[in-house]
Amino acid sequence: MSPQFSEEDIAEEQVHFSNVVATFQQYAQYSLTANNRRRKDLYRLPHADKVLLDSIGYRRKLQAIDDAILANADFLRKIVANPDIFGHGVDVVAAEDGGVEGDVTLEDSKRRPSGFQGQGDDEPRVHNYSHDHLNGAKTTDPRRRHGQGRARYIATDFDMDKLRSTLKQFVRDWSEDGKAERDLCYEPMKSALEESFEGRDRQTIRVLVPGAGLGRLAYDVAKLGFACQGNEFSHYMLLSSYLILNRTESIGEHTIYPYIHSFSNIPSKEALLRPTKIPDVLPDLPPGSDFSLVAGDFEEIYGAEATDESEPHAGQWDAVLTCFFIDTAKNIVNYLRIIHRILAPGGVWINLGPLLWHFENNSTNDPSIELDLEEVKALVRRMGFRLSDERTIETSYTSNDQSMLGYIYKAAFWKATKDSEST
Repeated sequence: MSPQFSEEDIAEEQVHFSNVVATFQQYAQYSLTANNRRRKDLYRLPHADKVLLDSIGYRRKLQAIDDAILANADFLRKIVANPDIFGHGVDVVAAEDGGVEGDVTLEDSKRRPSGFQGQGDDEPRVHNYSHDHLNGAKTTDPRRRHGQGRARYIATDFDMDKLRSTLKQFVRDWSEDGKAERDLCYEPMKSALEESFEGRDRQTIRVLVPGAGLGRLAYDVAKLGFACQGNEFSHYMLLSSYLILNRTESIGEHTIYPYIHSFSNIPSKEALLRPTKIPDVLPDLPPGSDFSLVAGDFEEIYGAEATDESEPHAGQWDAVLTCFFIDTAKNIVNYLRIIHRILAPGGVWINLGPLLWHFENNSTNDPSIELDLEEVKALVRRMGFRLSDERTIETSYTSNDQSMLGYIYKAAFWKATKDSEST
């Protein structure tokens, strides 16, 4: 059966979604203000220092950054121009200071994911979104200013950091620039999936990709002919992936500037202002493809013991692919329990990622169980999996390959097969 939510839950979800839309719309003002701080700092310098900095083009670089911010803002406005992935539009009014006023209506529904939908303006080209549960974000917030029954939200530094991260995620998932990093992660996973079901009719193989982000891995799996469902929690990612997957008509249609928000460890103006064109492929699937994205929390959707008969989960998935995902768990035991429960006997779980436990030392009193890699693997085996193809893959994640600083993850890769006798 579908989850039931109180009016308070629904209202809080509406507020959260509205806040995310507001963040997209306030990007230009926020970012231009941050860049203007650099101008103010420049004006405070002695005249001789300003002359020297002018002679090397520093002031011209700041103007170029302003132009790039405005280009990013145009792209981000397209993402929230018609946020219909939840079934209804968003009633928002841009405030004079860049805020957003209005209310959001979400469809609290459960739909059977469908495949190819055609390419009309009113139909998703690639997939449907199903809003299976409420986000759960509690957003009763003093920063929402009330007046005449409407509210205006002022985006925070934390909100904007999520939005900047989303721009970098576009590079990783949907650009030629991100191909090398993407291939290090996605290609081994896709190869392991193909090898696991060699000789089988791929259209009958159901694959789940939790933490789907902007949807590239899930899309690639569907492109290989598998029936694939992605699951994503973040509205930033869901809104953004919807534009790319359903409202983009040509390769390289959009140009973004993902690296302009920090001047640290940048070797040149060209590296700072390097544009990225997206997407690198035109997302499209042949008629009859089974591809969907489901919005919501992995544990709440797939961990529920009682499920809608039209979309059962227990024992109904042939493969689960997790990429940079399992360390988002508050309780890794429950993540593994759910993965094991939803896999069919003999099903495979293919994993790649580090153990950067997202809730370690959190300030919100959320529980957090942090295991080392050996403990995780021991737990996987105790849950009823047989591990194979264990190896380490060195990879970056949403990195600027022209930066003077880079982080390399020694990501753990494995294939875990559910025992054929398990239920």
